[in-house]
Amino acid sequence: MKGKAVAIGTFDGVHRGHVAVLEKLREVASEEDLQPVAITFDRHPLSLIAPQRAPKAITSVERKAELIRRHGVTPVIMPFDEKMRSTTARDWMRMLHDDMDVKALVVGYDNTFGSDGVNMSVADYRRIGEETGIRVEEAPYVPDVSSSAIRKAVAAGDIALANNLLGRDFTLRGIVVAGNRLGRTIGFPTANLEPAPGIEIPGNGVYAAMATLPDGSKHPAVVNIGVRPTVRRGNALTIEAHILNWKGDLYGHEIKLAFHARLRDEVRFNSIEALRQQIEKDSRQAIFSLK
Repeated sequence: MKGKAVAIGTFDGVHRGHVAVLEKLREVASEEDLQPVAITFDRHPLSLIAPQRAPKAITSVERKAELIRRHGVTPVIMPFDEKMRSTTARDWMRMLHDDMDVKALVVGYDNTFGSDGVNMSVADYRRIGEETGIRVEEAPYVPDVSSSAIRKAVAAGDIALANNLLGRDFTLRGIVVAGNRLGRTIGFPTANLEPAPGIEIPGNGVYAAMATLPDGSKHPAVVNIGVRPTVRRGNALTIEAHILNWKGDLYGHEIKLAFHARLRDEVRFNSIEALRQQIEKDSRQAIFSLK
């Protein structure tokens, strides 16, 4: 069985900075005929260390693993528990070498691991690597790209910035649940999305997105996120996707929305007819932006 080259991190979003790490990992693995492996966790470490400060996730654990695989790297999901929380960087590397046959480790800019790793540099990891028989390499730095910057952009509705930092369109997956069915009465039926808990949601507004349906087909969509002020019924946040050029029943099925552009703010209209006319404009603009 091949030895391994590994990278360790939360990899939330698998953004451009993470991709630089994965590409360097594959390069190192190829040089030494090793299997490239990305070790990540079943939750953000802060959810255990300081739950009140734990951020929302950009991607689910399953989606994160899928994206890592797309870059030719095998994901290994480890539970972040009290034992892992108290494991030092030296013990980590001993475990990697002895239990997983790790020969090389790739670290990214400001990427640390181990209970004592917060103040460690690449030079520190290299020194420990020499002691444990692991070669340590540093991935190229991608400036101004971080998971926290992406979360901030998504929450603010700045999809253009979020997509630039990610290197792809931000996506949201969820199950279609029953709504009040008002949309179909004015000619614009919507799929009401219920995403997994703990996932970052774009700020209130209207967006152009590409919807991927259960059969794998893709369709342009206009997505409204907010409280639907024109037909408001309480303060519950809703995510409604009007899927263009498609008819059918999606209740109980999962769909994926890839957000491409923010079209406008969510606003209150003086009449249902004014809302209907605006949705027509939004639909044309969404189709144009997605070409």
